[in-house]
Amino acid sequence: MAPRLVFIGAGSIGFTQKLVGDLLAVPELQSSRLVFMDIDPVNLERVERLVRRDIEANGLDGAILSATTDRREALKDADYVFSTVRIGGLEAFESDIDIPVTYGVDQCVGDTLSAGGIMYGQRNIPFILELSREIRELAKPDCLFLNYANPMAMNVWAAHHFGGVRVVGLCHGVQHGHQQIAKVLGCEYEDLHIVCAGINHQTWYIKLVHNGEDHTGRLLEAFERSPMADGEQVRVDMLRRFGYYSTESNGHLSEYLPWYRKNDDRIHQWIADSSWTGGETGGYLRVCQEWRHYFDQEYESWLNRKPLVYSAKNRSLEHGSFIVEALQTGRSYRGHFNLVNGGCISNLPEDAVVEAPGLADATGIRLLDVGELPLGPAAVCNASVSVQRLSVKAAVDGDDQLLRQAMMMDPHVGAVCTPPEIWQMVDEMLVAQEKWLPQYGPAIEKAKKRLSAGREIPTKETKGAARKRVRGADEMAEVAAQRNRPDEG
Repeated sequence: MAPRLVFIGAGSIGFTQKLVGDLLAVPELQSSRLVFMDIDPVNLERVERLVRRDIEANGLDGAILSATTDRREALKDADYVFSTVRIGGLEAFESDIDIPVTYGVDQCVGDTLSAGGIMYGQRNIPFILELSREIRELAKPDCLFLNYANPMAMNVWAAHHFGGVRVVGLCHGVQHGHQQIAKVLGCEYEDLHIVCAGINHQTWYIKLVHNGEDHTGRLLEAFERSPMADGEQVRVDMLRRFGYYSTESNGHLSEYLPWYRKNDDRIHQWIADSSWTGGETGGYLRVCQEWRHYFDQEYESWLNRKPLVYSAKNRSLEHGSFIVEALQTGRSYRGHFNLVNGGCISNLPEDAVVEAPGLADATGIRLLDVGELPLGPAAVCNASVSVQRLSVKAAVDGDDQLLRQAMMMDPHVGAVCTPPEIWQMVDEMLVAQEKWLPQYGPAIEKAKKRLSAGREIPTKETKGAARKRVRGADEMAEVAAQRNRPDEG
C-alpha cells in the first residue's frame, strides 16, 4: 500500500514543495497519500495550490493530496511524519536575537546553540512532546518521525528520550560542505568519499578520500590557495587549529564557540560581508523576514512559474526522500543522520544525539561505527552536548534553574556574560516569550516581579556589531529578478 506522508508545518512553502518533488520522483512513491498540516490557513492553502499544480503537471493521477489545520486528523494512520515547525515564528525569533545582543551576545543565526538556540529549544520541545504523544496514539505503530527543524539535536533528543517515538533528524550541512570541499580540492562531488561525524552543525570531515588517497591533511593548504577561504575565516581558522573542517557556514560556526564573537572589534575580524552566512548579526532573521514579505506580495506570480518536473535528475540532496525510498523499497541509502549515539562515536556520550554516517534499507535506519573522533573536535562537541542535555531537561520539566545553567555553560554566552547578566537576560527572554513557554508559568511570574523592580544590570542599546537593514518586498522582487535573469553576453 502507498504510504501516508504527513507534513507538519507544511506552510514552509518552498521546502515542502521541494520535498514533495523529491518524494514523487520515486516511481514507487507516486501513489502516496500526502497530507499537509499547518496552523496558518493562508500559507496552508498556498502550498496546497502550488503542489497540486505540480502534481497535475506531472500527470500523477495516483497521488492523493489533502490539507488540514487539524493536526490529529492529519496524523491518523501516518507512515511518515515530516516536521519543519518553528514555534513562535519570526516574532519569537526576533527576540532570540534582539535581547541577547544587548548583553553582548551577538548571534548570526541563533537556532542551534547560544542564547537564541537554547530558547528556540524551550519553545519547540513542548510541541515535540505533544506531537510525539499524538504519533504514538494516532499513527501507524512503526511510524517514522523525520525532524527537519532546529535546534536539531535538542528536538531529536526530546523526541527519542522523552517522546518515545521512532525519530531521525535530517540536515543538509554535510552535503553542502562536501560540495565545497570537492571544489576546493578540484575534484567532482561524486568522486570524493567522506566520513563526517560529530553533532549537528558541529560535524567534522575526518576522512576525505579521492582516488584511494586520503586528502584530509592537504585541505588547509588547498583552502589557503582558494578564494573560497575569504568568506570562511572562522571555519578555516578552526581547520588550522584543530586539523579538521566543520560542516557549518562561517556565521553558524562562529556562534557555537567562545573565541570569535566576543566583542564588536573581534566580530568584524572574523565575519564576511559577501553573504549573511558570513556572520552578519541576525543575518538569518533578516533573510527570513525579507523573503516572507516578498512571498506575501509575489505569491500569485509563483503560480505562473513553470511547475516542478519530478525526475531523478531534479532530485535534491535532502536525505528525507531517500530514506522513505529505502524503507519502502529496500534499496540501500547511505547518508548522514541525526540519531542517538549508542556508541557510534565512542568518545561522545551514548545518550547524545550525534550526526554520523548511516544506512537505511528495508530493515530500518542505523548508524555506522565511527570510533573515536579526534580529541580536539570531540572536546568542542562535548562542550555543546552538555548545553543540549541541560536545555532539553529544562524544557521538559520547565526548570528555569537548569535553563540558566545551560546559558552559563554555553560557550558563546559564557564567553561574554557574567552570571548576573545571564540571570537577568534569561528573565527578559522568559517574559518576552511567555505565550510560547507554558511550562515556565511560575518562573515567568517571578521574572516579571524582578524586572518590574528595575534592571540591576545596565544593557547596551544596540542592534549588533554587523546588523543590516531589512529590505522591502519591492527590493526583494528586484533581487529575485536578477537571480532569474539570464547572463548577458
